[in-house]
Amino acid sequence: MAPLGTLNGPMPNFRNYKARIVAQYLGVEINTTPDFQMGYLAKFPAGKTPAFEGANGFTVTDSNVIAYYIASKTGSDSTLLGQTAEETAEILQYILFAEADFMPAALGTMAPLLGFTKFLKPAHQQAEEQFFRFIDVLNSLLINRTFLVGERLTIADVIVACDLIMAYKLYLTSEDRKKYRNLTRYFKTIVAQPAFKAVVGDVVLCEKRIELAAPAKKEKAEKKPAAEKKPAAEKPKKAEKPAEDDEEEVEVAAPKPKSKLDLLPKPNMVLDDWKRFYSNNETKPTAMNWLWEHFDAEGYSFWKVEYKYNDELTKLFMTNNLISGFFNRLERARKYAFGNLLTLGKDDDNMIWGYFIVRGLEVPEEVTDAADYESYNWTAADHTDPKTRAEIEDCFAWEGPSLPRECYDGKTYK
Repeated sequence: MAPLGTLNGPMPNFRNYKARIVAQYLGVEINTTPDFQMGYLAKFPAGKTPAFEGANGFTVTDSNVIAYYIASKTGSDSTLLGQTAEETAEILQYILFAEADFMPAALGTMAPLLGFTKFLKPAHQQAEEQFFRFIDVLNSLLINRTFLVGERLTIADVIVACDLIMAYKLYLTSEDRKKYRNLTRYFKTIVAQPAFKAVVGDVVLCEKRIELAAPAKKEKAEKKPAAEKKPAAEKPKKAEKPAEDDEEEVEVAAPKPKSKLDLLPKPNMVLDDWKRFYSNNETKPTAMNWLWEHFDAEGYSFWKVEYKYNDELTKLFMTNNLISGFFNRLERARKYAFGNLLTLGKDDDNMIWGYFIVRGLEVPEEVTDAADYESYNWTAADHTDPKTRAEIEDCFAWEGPSLPRECYDGKTYK
């Protein structure tokens, strides 16, 4: 069988991999360009790579479109495009999600660190926030799935896995992989497929996250030959430095506190001590006993937090993603707050509910300034009340009889 056409583009590239994996999976032959050079604008004026030229003269660009086109050429024998109209729609949904949502965030996170684009800290932080939000979405979707659509591999898996290669090679460390275990299991499953390995080889997972390279030191400019100097007037003598035992001292202004909370009296309980103890011990009874023993009611306060629009919530994983987004926008409060928000209930009938500890006796600006704050009711809670104390304990443990509904999942802010 003659080759279907030629894939023009650099070989070791995650976008180039997609069409080649599809062709390998389906047993379709395509030509490649190992010695590719940019010089094909007459046929592909947009200059995008990869670009495909069929044996029949048909041309098309965009890596996802090329992969889809190759998959479609095998007709009904191909399972990559789905077996029903619904499956095909789902496949397209994931392809568009990968291209329009995930990849801009991933490239915005990693490209500046690799030196491909200029590093601007606010833009990088925003991209990284979106990157982990979408990673969390995929991780939630894959709780009970081997593949994204149906019970067998589709083109959606090829495209999403290829778009994840850079993240898993350069950014998602072993700790991240533990946190996003569903996505990691899925990624390892897809890259282990024979067609994938034939094109990509082994994917070496990240051990240390890439960091922004230090700017290179500028070489000292060559000294210009000195112009002939005019006789200089006698310089005035410098004032002598005061002796070390001079009684007069220069008054140095105290550094301005970063937050109003830093002006509060020093509390008896250090919040970071609680966060570490909570992370390293069983919540009930060990960690909670520690909290009740050390809690400083003059330095901290408890708040019940409830989402205002529970009647609008649908899928559980989407509700959990709302919590992740809220926590991402609470970065200013990291030093001054701790809390757990839980996703309770079932699909199309769920709620967000939880408790927070905050520095001071009112909700601080570091919390109220978050974009999502207005979507939640924050109610001061009396931790000495037995019913409230039981709710706090069950909330922080994510289980117990005082939870309003069955716990599906949750997030800890620390």
